[in-house]
Amino acid sequence: MIRIDIPDEHGHDPYSYASANHAREIMAAASDFSKAVYTRSQLSLREFEGARSRTAQINGCIICQQFRAARDAPAMFSATGTRPDHLVSDNGPAPDEAFYEAVSDWRTSPVFSTRERLAIEFAERFAEEPKVLAADEDFWTRTKAEFSDGEIVDLAHSVASWVGLGRVAHVLGFDSVCLPFAQPETEAA
Repeated sequence: MIRIDIPDEHGHDPYSYASANHAREIMAAASDFSKAVYTRSQLSLREFEGARSRTAQINGCIICQQFRAARDAPAMFSATGTRPDHLVSDNGPAPDEAFYEAVSDWRTSPVFSTRERLAIEFAERFAEEPKVLAADEDFWTRTKAEFSDGEIVDLAHSVASWVGLGRVAHVLGFDSVCLPFAQPETEAA
């Protein structure tokens, strides 16, 4: 259920209505932050998608859970009239549906590499127990053995974007309707 008043003629896209009519500067900055994550991340697509998918599960965002960066990010940017020089979907092979289905079982599923597993663990712990994560020396030793400092900062900001903006979408009910760029198979029920 959408939690702010949206005129019926804009009910199909509450996010765009809110962006044009409420907290415009803040929503523009949030949009720029989200775009930066999808256009500037240097993480492999599988690492990115593992962390993004786990965050979407934790947040409960319906659209985010159904979103597939390889399939949907190009359409998301095409809807704006331009495709950036780089998208995260350019960062390696796309995960298959078995990958997405296994994300909640990241600890035991054999489909993930060490780096993918660490990215998913980071996302989960960032979303659920940030204070414990910040102090977990074992985690940081394992992560620094696999990721450069730049990749860790990339991952942290990507997850921050998904946690914050995904929760906004879910709490305000914006994820209860389809986004204009969504493919038929990604649309929310």
